[in-house]
Amino acid sequence: MINRLIGNKIIEYSHQFRAVAITGSRQSGKTTLCKYLFPDKPYVNFENIDTLNLSYSDPRGFLKKYKKTGCILDEIQKAPELFNYLQQILDEEQERGKYILTGSSNFLLNEKISQSLAGRLAYLNMFPLSFQEIQSNELLYNDFWELIFKGAYPEIWSQNINPEYYYPSYIQSVIEKDIRQLVNIRKWGGFQQFVKLAATRIGQEWNSNKAGNELGVDAKTISSWISFLQISGIVYFLPPFYNNYGKRIIKKPKLYFTDTGIASNLLGIQNINHLESHPLKGELFENYIIMDFVKQNSFRLKPVNLYFWRSNDGIEIDLIIESANELIPVEIKSGMTFNNYWWRNIDKWQKFSKNKSKAYIIYNGENEMALTDNKIIVNSSKLNLSKILETS
Repeated sequence: MINRLIGNKIIEYSHQFRAVAITGSRQSGKTTLCKYLFPDKPYVNFENIDTLNLSYSDPRGFLKKYKKTGCILDEIQKAPELFNYLQQILDEEQERGKYILTGSSNFLLNEKISQSLAGRLAYLNMFPLSFQEIQSNELLYNDFWELIFKGAYPEIWSQNINPEYYYPSYIQSVIEKDIRQLVNIRKWGGFQQFVKLAATRIGQEWNSNKAGNELGVDAKTISSWISFLQISGIVYFLPPFYNNYGKRIIKKPKLYFTDTGIASNLLGIQNINHLESHPLKGELFENYIIMDFVKQNSFRLKPVNLYFWRSNDGIEIDLIIESANELIPVEIKSGMTFNNYWWRNIDKWQKFSKNKSKAYIIYNGENEMALTDNKIIVNSSKLNLSKILETS
């Protein structure tokens, strides 16, 4: 089994809360990890049609079976009627960590469900493998472009599955299946085009109006479609940092895919050589780094805030790490040769903000150095983003 860093946080939360909910995209490793962490708990899978039907026919009786032992309720978003009954059980329960809930869609974004569970459980979002997890489990790869192309789903690494075979099946049977369960999409062909279009917008501010104009679909429909991808754990929105320092700023979030393997497949990238020559290789490199920050942040018991910043006249910082004490700017470059010009936006931002904290450039080269006490260059092949987050 691949050791997952979020496991320690799940255990800690299970000691503090009556129930723990873990969501994330399918095949990200939630079920395997929960069974490993809680081997004595009965396992209930709502993908099983008989189990699902039983929960529909007698929800009180269904949950009563696990009153003494607690249980793992896997893919519980498929049985939404249970949440009201579970609310009462949690209100009466004193034991910590008795129920573990998992879902391949973010069921807490459903207003009715979130109202039922508000304040009654801890909530965690689990992603596919981080760079640190790939390294610590001694999973083999040749270079950073291979990491981007293969993506981070555990099965690809543990079973050595060819990503060219894995992702078309994943997109068809997992993304489409989950989306169809969330909502009845009438223009399915249009939605499929939309998903591919979204992959071309990696690292850009998301604009539903522009996407709708390109596809001939109204902005309201586009907004609902992108929210379905977000709920299913396929895309991630990095919010903007609003402190403008006297500059007009962009207020739309930037779009990233939670996994670069999925994004690469949607872009029609067929192999690593194709990736290295692709016009969006820089965006995919940025996507991987941004999401690895998000993953590392998800392991922390006290996560920090992650943003980007861009002024209306085009000055942009790829990532701003905000903690109680400071703001740390990070620029991400896919080039292999360091260029001192890369500090330009950070220098301008520091002038606007009067912020003198540490600043980082992460690039795809071989050297790693500290130019000054506050300017640090990080080599992607030695990436340890947890250390950067610890400085905040």
